[in-house]
Amino acid sequence: MKKYDFSRIHFYKYKDKNILLDINSDSIHLIDDLTFNILENLKEQGENYTPDSEEAKEVLKEIEELAEEGILFSSPGEITEYIPPENPIIKAMCLHIAHDCNLRCPYCFADQGPYGGDRGLMSFETGKAALELLFKESGNRKNLNIDFFGGEPLMNFEVVKDLILYIEKRTAELEKVAELTLTTNALLLDKEKGNFLKEHSVSVVLSLDGRPEVQNKMRYTANNKGSYDIVAKNIKEFIADGYEKYIVRGTFTRENVDFLKDLQHLAEMGLKNLSIEPVVGPEEASYSIKSEDIPLILEEYDKLTEHMEKENDFNFFHFNIDIYKGPCLPKRISACGAGHEYVAISPQGDIYPCHQFVGNKDFLLGNVYQGEVSRKIGKLFQNANVLNKEECMDCWARFYCSGGCHSSNWHDRGDFYKVYKTGCVLQKKRVECAMYLSCM
Repeated sequence: MKKYDFSRIHFYKYKDKNILLDINSDSIHLIDDLTFNILENLKEQGENYTPDSEEAKEVLKEIEELAEEGILFSSPGEITEYIPPENPIIKAMCLHIAHDCNLRCPYCFADQGPYGGDRGLMSFETGKAALELLFKESGNRKNLNIDFFGGEPLMNFEVVKDLILYIEKRTAELEKVAELTLTTNALLLDKEKGNFLKEHSVSVVLSLDGRPEVQNKMRYTANNKGSYDIVAKNIKEFIADGYEKYIVRGTFTRENVDFLKDLQHLAEMGLKNLSIEPVVGPEEASYSIKSEDIPLILEEYDKLTEHMEKENDFNFFHFNIDIYKGPCLPKRISACGAGHEYVAISPQGDIYPCHQFVGNKDFLLGNVYQGEVSRKIGKLFQNANVLNKEECMDCWARFYCSGGCHSSNWHDRGDFYKVYKTGCVLQKKRVECAMYLSCM
């Protein structure tokens, strides 16, 4: 039946639910078994399908009516073309406060701190110049995002403090608002530093992979000591007063694909806002995820979904899909704003599209002391949207991942217009699990 374009819907069974996504309208429907079977028959048989009962005829009629109303099999409409802004404003900045680290994690994309260069710390002057660039390039936009990153930013905490005070002063003068984030491995997160971050309402990303044996194997100190005991203690003390602006972010490798146990361990510590993400590493690395690991990881996401359905004892970042108030259409198409809405600044003031590209001179956008950002490379990132990726065009999840991470795509395929295949498979699974939980 030609009027039914099955590239416009995705329907699947998950446990006791039949879930139907109308891709272009982003509407999610719970359907009964009969409707599910009729859709399967329509997909397989097309115009040769004939309902075998009066009830099936009625359901088919309802499907036809919904299709005519544009509720099912809806047309792409304005989604077929996306023209990026000609002169986008920069609204987010990642300050690489420290290109040094007190851990030596083997899977670290930052080369364990220096990003392939020299170890060093950002000066207050460079940070100030970077912020002034952000204030200028943000134009009339009021709301900004600033992240203190590394390496380990707490190794340069005096500059972090001075820059936070400077941000508060300048945003008040400019009538802007800055949401601040700091990402830390928590080794140096003592009471004094924690209190300052809380007093200034900084959201904190805390790195902890989970169980002691997992953390200690992959996240050890420069003198080869396990970090779990210190990190776990510091994190628990940091949130002990009920501070909620945090997320604990872990990484799982092929050595702990049973990562639900790590999430449960974190929950037992009293941690509620959790994320654990698959490692992205070179194929030859022993910790990198292999094709034979994928079925185990997909099964683990099922176990996680069942756990959250029963226990609901923590929030899992990758299952946070809002089926009522999701991102706007341009954001679904264009993904992150790396290189045109978001930039990262090295300790020397060099400007890059995002933290994942820092140190790669092929993606250098300028220097903060020059007072401007080259837009040429930013255009490359803008154009690498989901509508320009052949592999994404028939994918039902394209408006949930927006074509995936530019850095992962580039490092895996050497091409912004091709997707990181492992990430693609895992993302689709996470979306299906998240939809199921949203329909509970």
